[in-house]
Amino acid sequence: MTSRTETLEFQAETRQLLQLMVHSIYSHKDIFLRELISNASDALDKLRLESLVDSDLDVDTTDLHIELVIDPDARALTVRDNGVGMSREDVVSLIGTIARSGTAELLRKLKESKENAGNELIGQFGVGFYSTFMVADRVTLLTRRAGQTEGTRWESSGEGTYVVETVDDAPQGTSVTVHLKPADDEDNLHDYADRNTIRQIVKRYSDFISWPIRTTVPGVDDGEPTVETLNSRKALWARSRDEVAEEEYRDFYRHVSHDWTDPLETIHMRGEGTFEYEALLFLPAHAPYDLYQADGRRGVQLYVKRVFVMDDCAALMPNYLRFVKGVVDAHDLSLNISREILQQDRQIQIVRRRLVRKVLATVKEMRTGNPERFATFWAEFGRVVKEGLLEDADNTETILDLVSVASTHHDSDPTTLGEYVARMKEGQGDIYYATGENRTMLENSPHLEAFRAKGYEVLLLTDPVDEVWVERVGQFDGKPLRSIAKGQVDLETEEERKDTEVAREQQNKEYAELLTFLGGALGDTVKEVRLSSRLTTSPACIVGDAHDITPTLEKMYRAMGQELPPVKRILELNPTHPLVTALRVAHQRGDDTSTLTETAELVYGTALLAEGGDLADPARFARLLADRLARTL
Repeated sequence: MTSRTETLEFQAETRQLLQLMVHSIYSHKDIFLRELISNASDALDKLRLESLVDSDLDVDTTDLHIELVIDPDARALTVRDNGVGMSREDVVSLIGTIARSGTAELLRKLKESKENAGNELIGQFGVGFYSTFMVADRVTLLTRRAGQTEGTRWESSGEGTYVVETVDDAPQGTSVTVHLKPADDEDNLHDYADRNTIRQIVKRYSDFISWPIRTTVPGVDDGEPTVETLNSRKALWARSRDEVAEEEYRDFYRHVSHDWTDPLETIHMRGEGTFEYEALLFLPAHAPYDLYQADGRRGVQLYVKRVFVMDDCAALMPNYLRFVKGVVDAHDLSLNISREILQQDRQIQIVRRRLVRKVLATVKEMRTGNPERFATFWAEFGRVVKEGLLEDADNTETILDLVSVASTHHDSDPTTLGEYVARMKEGQGDIYYATGENRTMLENSPHLEAFRAKGYEVLLLTDPVDEVWVERVGQFDGKPLRSIAKGQVDLETEEERKDTEVAREQQNKEYAELLTFLGGALGDTVKEVRLSSRLTTSPACIVGDAHDITPTLEKMYRAMGQELPPVKRILELNPTHPLVTALRVAHQRGDDTSTLTETAELVYGTALLAEGGDLADPARFARLLADRLARTL
């Protein structure tokens, strides 16, 4: 066989990442060994699965293991497995580059990160292998794909290039040799050629790996060397909760999540009967970076009788709970089950329903039993959980009980819908809400004026998903959810309505001609101009009909490529505002029509800006405003 040797350059962003690694962006450098062992464990899982599914694959699986070779004299550490291995193409695509989108954003996050924040990013972005350059002057990889005859040798010092060579003497699997830098206690660079250091790291981070992690210990007084297994290989999910220490749970969480911090909550459950399974799930304390990316990692791994089947098992957890990490071990599934079959499997659907109910129940218990912890959870994941109001009809009521949002009741503390209902004014039939980009904009919105004046609490919803779920759900506890920016608003009591009835009729008569004129002048923009009962200080606001979609939702649909007919809204005028009364007087005395039309445009434009909307022609609005201001000087 002809040996093919190439010297290649790292992808530009990969070079930047390597430089960050080399210059010690992580204070906990021990993490490199955890990552290499995790990679080796994955390779063994995959080989075991392939050998069971593919009867033609001629491999020996009787002694699958991970071996750590420590060479103190050469200052080298090798992590070796006899797993599935890699082809030359795999090496170039997976090691030579970061085969994922978002690398530039990753680099930005790494540069901004502090100690632990940086550590959290390693496994999440598939860059665990690169962590070796925190401790290495040079890294050598030797690998051969199961079922292939030729192997591949890869080597780099992390300076910008790497060498790839085809070899014919590589054993099946992968070995990574880390040529170690000198130990440096001040830089938290431990002596990774020291056996006790390696033992401690494996015990701390990899004790639960299901494959044996072995190292050869030299004999005493020239005696025979012995093989030492460093990990206990205990499957935590198969043990009862009272047999597992919290530290073991935390270590296992770090393994499955690649998160450096502790989980917020641990869920250990077992299903028995016609379909047996064990599940060990975790609620993280913070949102992963890729939570909102379409190709982001989902958290639940599927095992069958302790044999790894697949990562990111979408069939086990709905999309709105994609942040949940952990393992589900099913006893009665086939090992070669596909993702497509899983989606339709009745037993898996039963497990999924149980897992979802348990996760939501755990969050609910957190809300009542540990409000501070719930506040942390909701701040990190509330926006995602609310997606469940669009996806999971079976658990709508449970999710609604968890929803925690800002409101006018308190400047900073959020409220639940249940707490809102408990505070509703006597005779109040609706739950009022406003949607927008941020709280400040909503609190200054003209739509809020009458509600504030009358003492009605309004929910302030600022997540994009809020625009959708309030329309879809429609009610809570029998009380309709009602936007303060839609339809007519009547907050008066029956007695107040009787007292103001004559005045309202008089206003309608006085403003009838102006409203007709404005309706014509702004006919291309609005569907109606009418007097408002929701304004106290602003001259005008723009509202939608009761069943119109909001401007924000309209933008969202258009951004997704959906064609929508133009949605005209309603201009409401405050009949007591000096600007509006002056406009009525000017129209009655027959002022220049073009001037009145320009004034109408300005009134409409300022109302649009007040609610955070976008002007159709900002340049024209600015010109009209400048001209009008000039006339007043």
